[in-house]
Amino acid sequence: QVQLVESGGGLVQPGGSLRLSCAASGSIFSIGFMGWYRQAPGKQRELVARITNRGSTNYADSVKGRFTISRENAKNTVYLQMNSLKPEDTAVYYCNVVHWLRYGGSEDYWGQGTQVTVSS
Repeated sequence: QVQLVESGGGLVQPGGSLRLSCAASGSIFSIGFMGWYRQAPGKQRELVARITNRGSTNYADSVKGRFTISRENAKNTVYLQMNSLKPEDTAVYYCNVVHWLRYGGSEDYWGQGTQVTVSS
C-alpha cells in the first residue's frame, strides 16, 4: 500500500505564495502520474495541475502562469508552487498519485487534503 502525506497549506494574503508538498511512502514499485486537485465549499473537485513521471505538465487555465508543479522522483514527492494567490484559490488541495504495479496495472491514491486560504 501507498500512503500520501501533504503539507504546506495555510493562510496567506492575496498576492502571496505557498508551496505544497506531497510525499508518497509505503510499498512502492514505481510512481507514474502525480497531480493536484482542489475543492472549494459547494463546488466540485477540479484538477489544478498534473505531471508525468517524465516531467510533462498540464495546468488548469485559472492557474497558468501562477502555479508550477514539479516532482522529485527519488523522493517520490510532488510539489505545487503557488504564486500570486487570489481569494478564488481558496480550497482544500489534494494530491493524487498513480502507482504502477510490478506485474501490470496501476492504482491511485489520494492525500488527506490541506487547506489553503487566501484572504486579507
